[in-house]
Amino acid sequence: MSKQLAPKLWSWATDLEGDAIRQAERTARLSVVEGHVALMPDAHLGLGATVGSVIPTESAVIPAAVGVDLGCGMIAVETDLAAKNLPDDLGGLLKRVAQTVPAGMGKGHDTRSQHSHSWFAKFPPPNALGDSDTKRALSQFGTLGAGNHFVEVCLDERDCVWIVLHSGSRGVGNKLAQRHIGIAKKLAQKAMLELEDPDLAYFVQGTAEFDAYIDDMLWAQDYALGNREQMMNTVLRELVHAVGHGRELRRINCHHNFCDREMHHGKELWITRKGAIRADVGRMGVIPGSMGAATYIVEGLGNPLSWNSCAHGAGRRMSRTQAKKRFTEKDLRDQMGDRTWQADKARALIDEIPTAYKDIDVVMRNQKDLVKVHHTLHQILNYKGT
Repeated sequence: MSKQLAPKLWSWATDLEGDAIRQAERTARLSVVEGHVALMPDAHLGLGATVGSVIPTESAVIPAAVGVDLGCGMIAVETDLAAKNLPDDLGGLLKRVAQTVPAGMGKGHDTRSQHSHSWFAKFPPPNALGDSDTKRALSQFGTLGAGNHFVEVCLDERDCVWIVLHSGSRGVGNKLAQRHIGIAKKLAQKAMLELEDPDLAYFVQGTAEFDAYIDDMLWAQDYALGNREQMMNTVLRELVHAVGHGRELRRINCHHNFCDREMHHGKELWITRKGAIRADVGRMGVIPGSMGAATYIVEGLGNPLSWNSCAHGAGRRMSRTQAKKRFTEKDLRDQMGDRTWQADKARALIDEIPTAYKDIDVVMRNQKDLVKVHHTLHQILNYKGT
């Protein structure tokens, strides 16, 4: 449930460090914020703005608050398969997913597919990309990335099979975001804006810089959406091939690092969700835990106090550096149990160990007024980029 932490700051988080609160207070004090900032139950310290924050503005957008992985989000597909249909050994499927969905920081993406060219023909970048950026965007379309991006095969409480995938706009989204963040900072310095944090620099609606950012941001969000669709189609094909039959029943694709124009309280606002998903009445969403915890399929309740939003996942409890110092490969292997995963890459995945994340079940209890849970998924196969 929510609690007011400051005049323009509401929070659903019960596990929130002091630095994150102070960071969110700085954001809430910005003159361009319309109403209050809402902190989701998975909120934690971020760059400029707190991860897990929802920021309403009427005539400005803060590019660092939207983030550098523009359009990052989740996609989930429910299939007509059951646990009994799956092979006893999922190692072969893991190998095929790794072969058909390249992952990591730009590795193995040299072959540009027909799908990427088809997508670019339908969604050309609004502002011309350079040749190198265009080639990179083409080659990375349909690829996973690294960090906490993943592909999972899961079972729900009925033993029905789901595929769940987490990814964003890859290198091109990051490049565009970084470029505009730099421009916003220079404009703020030139205008001598008194910002408590330089990363809270913003673009004002009605300027050429604002229009250019919005165009690039919305395009990158579309790229992320299409990128997830392409990867999901690939993984679904491999799953059906491994089983010998099967089909998709429904698909949910949602951003959790994005900005969009929405109506709230009778006003048209820019709503920035940095680590939060849209949770309008009846809207379906996907909320993952860690690589060793549950994922939830939810329906939004449209809570106006949260700007119709909810948490995007478990949220990190400790940094990647802290996790690498504290835990060992054995710790990760123990926590992964009998799941099928890249155990041979345990050393590279230590920073993704489940206990480096907050308890997803606590997160879900704290947002009962934001979403209704439809299904609880537990992964049996996990594939991550390293």
